[in-house]
Amino acid sequence: MCGIAGLVLVPPGPIKSERVRSLLQHLEHRGPDDSGWLSLRKGKVCLGREITGDFVANVVLVHRRLSILDLSEAGWQPMGTLDGRYWIVFNGEIYNYLELRVELEALGHRFRSRSDTEVLLAAYVEWGSQSLNRLVGMFAFVILDVKTRKLFLARDFFGIKPLYYTYWRAGFAFASEIKPLLELPGVSRRVNPQRLYDYLCSGITDHGGETLFAHIKQLPAAHYMEVSLDNPQEVQLTRYWRIDLSQRAELSFDEAADRLRDLFLESVRLHLRSDVPVGAALSGGIDSSSIVMAMRHLDRNLDIHTFSYIADDSTISEERWVDIASRGANAVVHKVRPSPEELAADLDHLVAVQGESFCSTSIYAQSRIFRRAREVGIKVMLDGQGADEMLAGYATYIASRLRSLLSQGELAQAVRFLRNASRLPRVGTLWLQPRILALFLPQNIQVILRRWFRKDCSLSWLNCNWFRDRGVNLRSFSYRNGREVLKEDLYQTLVETSLPSLLRYEDRNSMAFSIESRVPFLTPALANFLFSLPEEYIVAPDGTTKAVFRKAMRGIVPDAILDRKDKIGFQTPEKDWLFKLRPWVDRVLASNAAMQIPAIDLTEVKREWGKIVQGYRQFDSRVWRWVNTVLWVQKFAVKVE
Repeated sequence: MCGIAGLVLVPPGPIKSERVRSLLQHLEHRGPDDSGWLSLRKGKVCLGREITGDFVANVVLVHRRLSILDLSEAGWQPMGTLDGRYWIVFNGEIYNYLELRVELEALGHRFRSRSDTEVLLAAYVEWGSQSLNRLVGMFAFVILDVKTRKLFLARDFFGIKPLYYTYWRAGFAFASEIKPLLELPGVSRRVNPQRLYDYLCSGITDHGGETLFAHIKQLPAAHYMEVSLDNPQEVQLTRYWRIDLSQRAELSFDEAADRLRDLFLESVRLHLRSDVPVGAALSGGIDSSSIVMAMRHLDRNLDIHTFSYIADDSTISEERWVDIASRGANAVVHKVRPSPEELAADLDHLVAVQGESFCSTSIYAQSRIFRRAREVGIKVMLDGQGADEMLAGYATYIASRLRSLLSQGELAQAVRFLRNASRLPRVGTLWLQPRILALFLPQNIQVILRRWFRKDCSLSWLNCNWFRDRGVNLRSFSYRNGREVLKEDLYQTLVETSLPSLLRYEDRNSMAFSIESRVPFLTPALANFLFSLPEEYIVAPDGTTKAVFRKAMRGIVPDAILDRKDKIGFQTPEKDWLFKLRPWVDRVLASNAAMQIPAIDLTEVKREWGKIVQGYRQFDSRVWRWVNTVLWVQKFAVKVE
């Protein structure tokens, strides 16, 4: 796990040492254990740790190391092949590196280290881009081919690890985070209007190849790109993997549960490979509890440390479930209880860490978990991200499943399903009705309904004319018309609306404290299998979500947790926090930065905020999006023109 960056200069010339040193400094938190650089000029490669003078080069690659596998000098990067043709800078982990190493050794490859980096490099030498689909891991890496004068950049299947790029005054640049790229000459801080609109309306970020900065791009998940050192403006992006939605598993429910259990335990086993201590984030929900209990199931002697956020609000606190899972795993428990005052004090740092806007104050609670893990010396954490997006963990998917039944003409099943689901906690008929209607009605009618329920983007505080003048697509929520609406919705949240943002939050929060966060649910094998199952295996006829996974974990996870119906999620008492911080919120909304955002009608925002405080308007996530947008613009001197 590391930080990587690089500069391509066309034509070759001097690259200031201060610029390279800045790249390394900006990424130090991602790899505090070691650093290295590589320069290329006229086919000659130079390597080093210390930066003493300017680089006269065509390419400079830099690397910050967080040592997880093979802690010795042999794992140092940039790492090259024996013949000096290929050089790699790598961020991430390849969990099946031991199996790949055996296969590569049989093909004649010899290794000098015990690192997964060397195995990855050899796999690329042997199989080229086809090596990507052999990997089990999270990764963003760049390989320099000295002979062909090309860079090969790749990002993992789900986008767990980041890889940003831009064109600066003299060429091409990439990095693990946005901040160092903004320091390059010629890189604008102008906002991306479409992405700003998507965030302000619905909190969606990080999807596709764009960012909130107009001139900063990201390599999309499951893609690779090739860059010529002589003409870096011409890049070719290729998608190397996608979930096959046409696959169908011909298995009974019990058979599917058995297979899922095997796949999940194997994934956790691989994700435990580490030469440093491994802990786990534990919310008390089914997903994180299953990871912790699987860790204990696989290794009875493992020293397990769990880290949990505990809300002071009893209606959203999951402390009871955290305690049940921790006792079941015989784990050492660490709990954090952040306050609104701490949020206000730490927010400037959090905004800087995240680089782009984020959806809620729950990101702060997550940050505190990683801070606590660092304090007790844990360097690797396992987390349950991705499970909700593949196993329909949110109550909104109940409406999607109902729409599927009706689309398939299963009226009697739909009626029974609706009756059963309406009895679930936090659901009910009144909660379901508008969501069911939204799945059936044409988009123009959906817009009217969403305005009625105050869910539409066309709110009075949003300056839609500003967005229209800049060619922004004023999107409405999509209308599903297939036969498997649930799978369509799960796929969309996995690749666009939910998971990409969650993975960015997790990566930045963990790496801010030099911790590697691993997500065992997110492997191609698990994703392909889950999307091949019938929808009723995911959401049962009685409305129970994650049905097949609950069955798979029976006997490993305490029954009390598997039988939970009260999905809470990772919630903070955001309303209470912001109400207690009202003077601070008022100052943010009255700041100079706020007045420099023409995309928002600030007068209307203040009026709306006042009505919310007085109880005349319902509190929801738009309040945080107002505040966070202002803080982000201020922190990064973003140009909203």
